[in-house]
Amino acid sequence: MKSIASKGMVLIFGLTIVFHLLVLASVVPFTIVGGGRITTQEEMYQLETSALLLNVLFFFIALLQAGYLRLNVSPRLLTGAMWIMFGIFLLNTVGNLFSNSPLEKLIFTPVTLLLAVFSVTLAVSRSNKTA
Repeated sequence: MKSIASKGMVLIFGLTIVFHLLVLASVVPFTIVGGGRITTQEEMYQLETSALLLNVLFFFIALLQAGYLRLNVSPRLLTGAMWIMFGIFLLNTVGNLFSNSPLEKLIFTPVTLLLAVFSVTLAVSRSNKTA
């Protein structure tokens, strides 16, 4: 399960980065992000820039976790990052359930729930190694 979780996170974050770039480029309408509550282009740029930067950070952590990047990073730091990501994705899943956008609810609720499951799986497996 650990291998599936690691590779799954890399794949999902890679696709999510592409998605946010498409929203920023106005290829994908911004009405399906931000809970359907974004009303202006300026709000979209602020939200999407933040979301993109956060997803790049998560992608970097996922690459380290999966072993695709070999840097001297403390195992405890990676374990802590996985626990933090678990909390973020769990809260994000709840937020997606309350989205005004049916498409966001339908697509991103399962994605963030899967990311929460992957994160806790990796956090627990890392905790067992560092204990």
